[in-house]
Parts: sequence; structure tokens; C-alpha cells
Amino acid sequence: MRGQALKGHLDLLLLAVVSDGPKHGYAVIEELRLRSVDTFDLPEGTVYPALHRLEKAGYLSSDWSEVQGRRRRTYTLTSRGASALGEQRQSWADFSAAVNHVLNRSPWPTTS
Repeated sequence: MRGQALKGHLDLLLLAVVSDGPKHGYAVIEELRLRSVDTFDLPEGTVYPALHRLEKAGYLSSDWSEVQGRRRRTYTLTSRGASALGEQRQSWADFSAAVNHVLNRSPWPTTS
């Protein structure tokens, strides 16, 4: 269930983690795992392609650096990424509120 539940939400989670400041790929994986209390302990093979895709879409930028003789790519949220994150956060809030109303058998509030 967890893998299926994550589909469609990975971008939101990754953008949220990077929104706190630049992070290299492994730090993104660790922060996601820590924030979710090990629920999202994702493999590199899931996270790195998603980071590359988000960079290609213009939501992240990256720079290479060398730390202790190892090259690292550090990702930073772009203004386009911040805008997308805001939209995705609102979409998630609307979706989760609707699911909660269904699960709790309460009617959706009207706005009239």
C-alpha cells in the first residue's frame, strides 16, 4: 500500500524537503526518511531519477561540489519549483480534506 500511496506525491515530498535549503541527494533521502519516521525510506533508484526529472522540469537547480574527495550534486528549489510546491500543497490539502470527509462520513462544507 505504501508504494502505491506514494505514487503521484513523490514530487511534492521532494520539493518540500528541498524547500528548506539546498541538499545533496542522500541528504534528501535521509530528511524524507526522518520527517516521515521511516515511513518513506526510499531507495536511491527511486529518488535520484525523480530529482533529475524535477531539475529537467525547472523546479530544481543543481550544482556539483567536492566533499572529502567525492563529487556531490546539491539541489536547490527554483522560483518555479516554489510555485509548483505551493500549488501541490494546496492540491494535497484539498484532496486529504475530501478523503477525511468521506472516511468520517461527514458532508463536504458548502461555500454558499
